[in-house]
Amino acid sequence: MSKSGGPFDKRLVTLVPSARKPLVLLAALGVIQGGLAIGVAVAVTNLVVQVIAQGRLVMPIASLVAVMAARAVASWLAETVSARLAALVSRELRRSLTTRWLSAPSEQAIEPATRAALASQGVTAIEPYVTKYLPALIAGVVTPVLALLALLWVDPISVLIVLLTLPLLPFFAALIGMATERETQRRWQRLADLSGHFSDVMKGLPTLVNYGRAERQTEVIAQVNGAHRRATMRTLRLAFMSSAALELLASLSVAIVAVTVGLRLTYGSMELFAGLLAILLAPEAYWPIRKVGAEFHAAADGVQALDDVANELVSDDVDPKAEDAESSQSAHLIDPGGAAVSMQGVTYRYPAAANEVIGGFAASWDRGLHTVTGISGAGKTTLLEIIAGLRTANTGVVISGDVHFVTGRPYLPAGTLRNALTLGNEASDAAIWEALQDVDLERWAHGLPSELDTAFGEDGFGMSAGQRARIVLARAALSDTSVILLDEPTAHLDPTATAQVHEALLRLASSRCVIAVTHQSALMAIADTQRELLAAT
Repeated sequence: MSKSGGPFDKRLVTLVPSARKPLVLLAALGVIQGGLAIGVAVAVTNLVVQVIAQGRLVMPIASLVAVMAARAVASWLAETVSARLAALVSRELRRSLTTRWLSAPSEQAIEPATRAALASQGVTAIEPYVTKYLPALIAGVVTPVLALLALLWVDPISVLIVLLTLPLLPFFAALIGMATERETQRRWQRLADLSGHFSDVMKGLPTLVNYGRAERQTEVIAQVNGAHRRATMRTLRLAFMSSAALELLASLSVAIVAVTVGLRLTYGSMELFAGLLAILLAPEAYWPIRKVGAEFHAAADGVQALDDVANELVSDDVDPKAEDAESSQSAHLIDPGGAAVSMQGVTYRYPAAANEVIGGFAASWDRGLHTVTGISGAGKTTLLEIIAGLRTANTGVVISGDVHFVTGRPYLPAGTLRNALTLGNEASDAAIWEALQDVDLERWAHGLPSELDTAFGEDGFGMSAGQRARIVLARAALSDTSVILLDEPTAHLDPTATAQVHEALLRLASSRCVIAVTHQSALMAIADTQRELLAAT
């Protein structure tokens, strides 16, 4: 049904090594459940025969109750193990994905919308795959084999009928599964498109409102949502049709067994115990395979998401030749002994771009305040990302100390002022107040209702633009990095806030290497060095 649809999916164990033991336990419980299913059939048959023969019923009833109780306990254990396994898998996969995306260079990252869909709904969709599909698959392998062995002991003719009809179920399930996989891929792509478009609209909503284009985006989102809805309905229709087809095949096969057994019971060529047991065992050979087909549709999104997660995390997917070639052309070295940044012969070209955005760049910066300027599109932000290790230069050598990168739109989470200042850092209250004093915000913070525990909204809602700019500088000061990179730190600030930020930058630059990308002449005027980045030709 899918290249990843096995009870011991090697990639699942590779991605989440701690899942190996729960998977083995789940398989063992599947074998026990299969054996108990056969035991229930035998106990029910024995009870019915004793009732007809007017025999003693104490032992048959006790046996039936004991077997059914054991089967219930085994089912509860299997559900508990699978639920905990699903929680473990989803938690570890999210952690692995975020670690991978945070450490990988930008040119190797997938689209933000795809990342959001994969880490949220994608990983969540893997849980039904683990809790429902894998246990059903184990039962689909174990229970039919045990049922056939029991039938062989009871009635060889019924075994022959089951052997001839049973392969039809996995055959048709495989055909339907391939079609479902294609539809699921389409649906997953529609979901990524919807997520990406909605995210883009939310980011650009103020601009759209200003230009009177917000209403138009409602129609576009409705169109993308309609495409996702139609893809979902196609998948559901296919699921219902396949379930009906498998149910019909299984019902006809069981009916054939029941008719042959009934005829032989009528003519007295078969004992009642064997006939009833054969009729009860026949569904046990078909039912697990029907359940596999049904659960496959329920977990189809999880199967596709697991494939996508594996493609993101498994290092074997990277071409080793290309990786060796890239590593031989460029190098990014961390120098923990000093604050200097050195770049020699650095070039960079965006993926699929025809021309280089940075060509043959060389520079060396030590402690102090340094500015980089240039026309829009010259690659100033890209240069900072290369120094920070967020992008990998095509050629050249980059040597730097540990880096704290303040982007053009730094993130301030919703929460207390303390949380905003210590994001990514561990600092005492004394260190926090010292950092606030360095950026001239100590008096402001003392005047807040709860001082450091005062709550602010997402993106620093409740602060002025100047306060937000100095908060991120204080956060940079609290870090233990030797290099601080700033992308347009005084953009959109009034003269008073700009002057305060300049003073904070000079304090930081007294002990660290501060490199700021800017268009502001006032910032360039106070810098120790100025460097203009020319657009590569």
